[in-house]
Amino acid sequence: MSDETTAVEELSSAQAERELARLAMEISGHDQRYHTEDAPVISDAEYDALKRRNLAIEARFPDLKRADSPSDRVGGGVLEKFEKVTHKVAMLSLDNAFSEEDVRDFVERVRRFLKLDTKAPLAFTAEPKIDGLSLALRYEEGRLVTAATRGDGTVGENVTANARTIGDIPHTLKGSVPDVIEVRGEVYMTKSDFAELNRRQEAEGKQTYVNPRNTAAGSLRQLDTAITASRPLKFFAYAWGDTSGLPADTQLGVVECFAEWGLVVNPLMKRFDTVEGLIEHYRLIESERAELAYDIDGVVYKVDDLSLQQRLGFVSRSPRWAIAHKFPAEKATTVLKDIEIQVGRTGALSPVARLEPVTVGGVVVSNATLHNEDYIAGIGSDGQPIREGRDLRIGDTVTIYRAGDVIPKVMDVDLSRRPKDSMPYVFPETCPVCGSPATREVNEKTGRMDSVRRCTGSLICPAQAVEKLKHFVSRNAFDIDGFGAKQAEAFYLADLVKNPAEIFTLEARDAASMTKLKNRDGWGEQSAANLFAAIEARREIDLHRFIYALGIRHVGEGNAKILARVYHSARGFVDAMEAAVDHDSEAWNDLVNIDGIGPIVAQALVEFFAEQHNAAIVERLLGEVRPRDAEQVATDTAFSGKTIVFTGSLERMSRDEAKAMAERLGAKTAGSVSKKTDLVVAGPGAGSKLKKASELGIEVIDEDEWFTRIGE
Repeated sequence: MSDETTAVEELSSAQAERELARLAMEISGHDQRYHTEDAPVISDAEYDALKRRNLAIEARFPDLKRADSPSDRVGGGVLEKFEKVTHKVAMLSLDNAFSEEDVRDFVERVRRFLKLDTKAPLAFTAEPKIDGLSLALRYEEGRLVTAATRGDGTVGENVTANARTIGDIPHTLKGSVPDVIEVRGEVYMTKSDFAELNRRQEAEGKQTYVNPRNTAAGSLRQLDTAITASRPLKFFAYAWGDTSGLPADTQLGVVECFAEWGLVVNPLMKRFDTVEGLIEHYRLIESERAELAYDIDGVVYKVDDLSLQQRLGFVSRSPRWAIAHKFPAEKATTVLKDIEIQVGRTGALSPVARLEPVTVGGVVVSNATLHNEDYIAGIGSDGQPIREGRDLRIGDTVTIYRAGDVIPKVMDVDLSRRPKDSMPYVFPETCPVCGSPATREVNEKTGRMDSVRRCTGSLICPAQAVEKLKHFVSRNAFDIDGFGAKQAEAFYLADLVKNPAEIFTLEARDAASMTKLKNRDGWGEQSAANLFAAIEARREIDLHRFIYALGIRHVGEGNAKILARVYHSARGFVDAMEAAVDHDSEAWNDLVNIDGIGPIVAQALVEFFAEQHNAAIVERLLGEVRPRDAEQVATDTAFSGKTIVFTGSLERMSRDEAKAMAERLGAKTAGSVSKKTDLVVAGPGAGSKLKKASELGIEVIDEDEWFTRIGE
């Protein structure tokens, strides 16, 4: 099973690290396409699934949270063609709820933060979540002076001239208004207006548009205001940013004043005193969703009392006092046209369904995951039947499902529509790329065959070689500027770089060659020079990044850090691994007994170094690069050997800094609280981990006490 199809609770640390890197890159790309280019290629449901998976992995492996984590990011970039506007109050996004249980948990968290018991009154507003483009309208003395998109949450685009063409946006507010008020809301296009626009486009022989949201966003962000004026855009007001004063002390009260001032507000916004009321309103809106004039993708709940909103404040990129209850994703039926086998870096053969294109949740789907050969055969990871034992075959009519999965999943098959001449799918026992045998290992713990079949051709398999190169230059490995996955594949196919060591001889070989990189398609003298400089800058690298970059199975960034701390230097690490090939050696015993390593990881390490080609590549690498020795870990502090969990919002240090500090003091850090935990350091907003620590009787201290104890 590939990393991206493995359940979060089943991910190893190495898999989690790879998944977080992949998700950061994928989500960033989707943010760019959605917020900046107005041309998304996936639905909101699939995007939410990506974000949920990223958050779930970070929750389970908080020490692996990346500096560029999508969970800390809001919106997308700003187009250069527009003047930039800095929001005086950041435009944040909302956390999501996907079930009634999630909504109840949200309300419980709010009560717990405010120290309100279950009987204390607590009101919320509920309103449809409009699928449009966020816009901030700044009024001074009642007159519209600036209109700006959300952008990245801090800096947006100045679209004032275009916003003035929208009929729902008044140029001057009516009645008594604050001297300064920034009204926030959503620009959208109704379904009927969108359909009519597409009919006109088609009649004129022009390209039609994909959906109302993208069309509205693109229409607002035109340099020619005449184009914006020709589009039937509308606006709902529902929030505010910078203001000299508010006309009411509740969310609903302020929005009602918006209506009095001449702004359009959503008539479905209501106030409720109970969770049951919120959920009932959600169900009502969901039942009326198809009949609404505009697209929505959920219902937003907000604490009504503004003084309580002030107390609740924000976490990271979202307010504590609001949440978006998203609608469930949709299903669709289509035909399974083919099954394609892809080969990954570790040799895993991953089946992908090629489908008759079908629209699911507003996105055209033509591919879906099939997980592994057992899944195709109707067998689950526990060896028990799934889909009541129904297998999947080419030509089958299948149900596609999207929600909670990173990519669409083939959920079931309609046997009544199965072609009479269909045959069970035979999973290949040889690698489709190099022809080497593909085998399934036996899990020593369960006695069952592993669900993943792997190519045994490792060193001769081009698919694995390319994926290993991509891993070597990935963000948490060597991270060479200008040398990413695309370049790794292109250089491999062009016979320029066949293994990691050849990256560092590329410039010298280029200088001696008649065929210069600068003369290749897509390259020039400056870009080639920049790449060579970037490669040169990576000749020195932290030891744990060097170990991680080798791409050894089961060795993610977390295990790489452990190995770096234990063996201290690259030479010490390599010599120990080569000595540990002998299972009767002291080196093997030392390796297998490292806390956090164990026999499975140890075996993967010695198998890697037992292969002469791998050992030779590592030696060639060490002739080109200089891994920095790892910092020695203290063994005589009060924290040596202790397991510490950091939770909540730390204010004086980042989570990564906290963990690094603890590890330097000889402690181990963990992402979850268990009986093995010795100490919990809790910041504001600590939730379930704090509760579990209390239940287990584990000592809990705050951040200030932590600094006191370590003497800083």
